[in-house]
Amino acid sequence: MDDRADDRALIEEGVSRRCADYPDDYWSELDQKHEFPWAFYVDMAKDGWVGLSIPEEYGGGGRGITDCAVMMRAIAESGAAMNGCTPLHLTIFGLMPVVKFGSDELKAEFLPRAAAGDLHVAFGVTEPDAGTDTSQIRTRAERRGDGWVVNGQKIWTSKAMESEVVLLLARTGAADKGRFDGLSLFLADLDPAYVTIRPIPKLGRNAVASCETFYENLPVPGGRLVGEEGRGFEHLLHGLNAERILLASEAVGIGFAAVRRATRYAQERVVFGRPIGANQALSHPLASAFAQLTAAWELCLVAARRYDAGLPCGEQANMAKYLAAEAGFDAADRALQTFGGLGYAVECHIERYWREARLLRLAPVSQEMTLNYLAQRTLGLPRGY
Repeated sequence: MDDRADDRALIEEGVSRRCADYPDDYWSELDQKHEFPWAFYVDMAKDGWVGLSIPEEYGGGGRGITDCAVMMRAIAESGAAMNGCTPLHLTIFGLMPVVKFGSDELKAEFLPRAAAGDLHVAFGVTEPDAGTDTSQIRTRAERRGDGWVVNGQKIWTSKAMESEVVLLLARTGAADKGRFDGLSLFLADLDPAYVTIRPIPKLGRNAVASCETFYENLPVPGGRLVGEEGRGFEHLLHGLNAERILLASEAVGIGFAAVRRATRYAQERVVFGRPIGANQALSHPLASAFAQLTAAWELCLVAARRYDAGLPCGEQANMAKYLAAEAGFDAADRALQTFGGLGYAVECHIERYWREARLLRLAPVSQEMTLNYLAQRTLGLPRGY
């Protein structure tokens, strides 16, 4: 193996060793209680994993998205699934535009704290009427002296209740030149004096809240603008491609966790005098799921390496996310079927994997919109919406 492969093996080993301290029962309990995994997060920060992608000059590990993808897969595969991944991945992809486009002052103020695990970051892009179509964002930032004042509403802002700041996309001008012109990116405070946060009851990943956030005359200092005014969506893309790669890795990890549990159960469960894994109606679906997960993981690595090399990777990142989301959910569904009625029981954990894997066919972008991207950008087919 080359040095990078050796490094990835060490990352996987180290993350898996730490995750072993937090078994499935830990995650199931927090999911049921809707409690943030503080103990896990503190330990991961102490080990340096939270700051893995932060540049070394700001106290981070200076690693690329490839290494972060390996970390995220290992966390998900440990049984932590999305409840364990979300607290970390928001810091990684959420701050990527700051790393790439932020001013020296902005980086110096926030990146060291993020690397140490002292700064939680939320992601504020989606709105009630601007989900898939980001060009319709209405949240607005108006000039006020040397800074800005923000008014508007966001939805599905994960980790808003724990976060101090939010990477916020807001309209600062008209879309004169294109659909995404006039949008700017800010690293804004989630100041409770100006921001109202309401958790959204939801199907899964309940240890990390997803929230509605309402901004009422939120002051934002001028130095909190990330990159150039009016080019916020362009800057945001550097975080979005990283997000797709990381979430694809997490989908693969959840799928492998489900296959591992289902395989063990199929070896131990005896019906009609033999292990149920001897029946091809159960063994073939699990073998197929394993093959699909392995292939999806390889594409995740292709996309991540292109991202780290500074090459165009939108096509690869979207394909990885699409295939991994399908493979991860299919694996969880086949695992649930292997368990039969017990798969529906909380104590077996498969239902939690199933719920969390299902999310990845919706977020951060639906499977249908991913196919639209490939149809238009890769195949050159006409736009259908």
